[in-house]
Amino acid sequence: MTTAARPGQFTGATDNSSNGGLFGDTKIDGIPDLVGADVLAAEVAAAAAKASEDVATAKELLTNADAIATAADKVATNADVVLTNADVGFTNADVVLTHADVVSTNADVVTTGDNVTSIAGSVSAAAGSATSASTSASTATTKADDATTNASLALGYKNDAQTAKTAAETAQGLSEDARDLSVSAKVLSVDAKDLAVPAATAAGNSKADAQKLAINPANQSFTLSDGTTTGLSALSYAASATASATTSTEQKVLAQTAATTATNYATSITGVPITGTDFSAKAWSVGDGSADGNGVDHATGRGNAKDWATYTGGTADNTGYSAKEHASGIQAGNTDGSAKQWALGGGNFVMSTPVTGSGGTVKYSAAYWADQAASSVANFDELYYGSYASDLAAVQAHTGSTPPKTVLVGDLYFNTTDSAVKYCTVVPSGGDADGTWLPVQATDTSGFATKGFATAMAIAL
Repeated sequence: MTTAARPGQFTGATDNSSNGGLFGDTKIDGIPDLVGADVLAAEVAAAAAKASEDVATAKELLTNADAIATAADKVATNADVVLTNADVGFTNADVVLTHADVVSTNADVVTTGDNVTSIAGSVSAAAGSATSASTSASTATTKADDATTNASLALGYKNDAQTAKTAAETAQGLSEDARDLSVSAKVLSVDAKDLAVPAATAAGNSKADAQKLAINPANQSFTLSDGTTTGLSALSYAASATASATTSTEQKVLAQTAATTATNYATSITGVPITGTDFSAKAWSVGDGSADGNGVDHATGRGNAKDWATYTGGTADNTGYSAKEHASGIQAGNTDGSAKQWALGGGNFVMSTPVTGSGGTVKYSAAYWADQAASSVANFDELYYGSYASDLAAVQAHTGSTPPKTVLVGDLYFNTTDSAVKYCTVVPSGGDADGTWLPVQATDTSGFATKGFATAMAIAL
């Protein structure tokens, strides 16, 4: 049994040397099969090229994996086509190998004996055909190799296509997620739109309110968008503040002027009036040191409070004297006398010196008249004895005193027995130890003319 040649080893003879290594005429019929194998190989190569093109398309689709789901489906479909074409490539390659084996087997079939002689005439033609067949077989082998290579490439492309398909499916999933997010975003957008309308209205109102609050004309009241809040704008308040600031500045100047004037009225002691005849409180209080009569000190109709209170060296205002002078002074010019002089005595408080007047108009101090009263009391004590029960008891008490006293006509005492004041009409002498004492009695007017009669007589006379 002969062994068929394998692709790449075809020589036009069998691998059995006993068969002569030549084709018989009957083997020439296998040449069309070889040509068919070549055609098939060419188709396999074309299919491989198409598979390569499809793989390239799949790679391009993989690069554009972010395309929409429809494109991803197309990638998957093309990937399936690539796989189908790759399978066809493998099937065709197997066919090529099968035909090659057929050619080799037919080439190995050689008859012996007389058949060799009978086909001698056909050897030359067969040799040419064998050469062509050999070339075709070589070409077929090459194509088969190419088909194998292309099948390997197709397998790789299949894997790439599968990867592309997986990527496309992933892209599709991401696209669906994006679609879901887009739907959610649309819902949020609608909600935002619904909120934006009242927000825009509120913003418009706020803008209008802000303008009113900021720049509404001065002193013009406004009402805000809430329909209740009213007021004046910042511009209005700014204008008021500016006016107030101007007024404040003016008032400050006036206040400073008033402060200066107040200070002058309080403490100025220049000896010159502040205005007209007005002097400061300090000048009126303690003086301004002036001596020309133009200030307060010792000026006619003026004089400071201190001088009016304590000055004793003259008058306080060229006319009147101070309170101290009137209280305790001794100035001769004070013809009214001081309180101390009226108490103790005129001049340097001498009791016997008149305070005022001369001759029959002199007037003495209280001390002088007190002394005179005391003397009168002593004299009265000589005249009035006191209370006694009898005339003798009164006389004995008076004459028996230390020093002894003398009973005089007119002396008085109160007789407790008679409850009457008695007076002496005859002094005691000799054997008359008590003298004569008569009670003091009211005059009897019963014999007098009546008031009416006296009046009539007076008119008549």
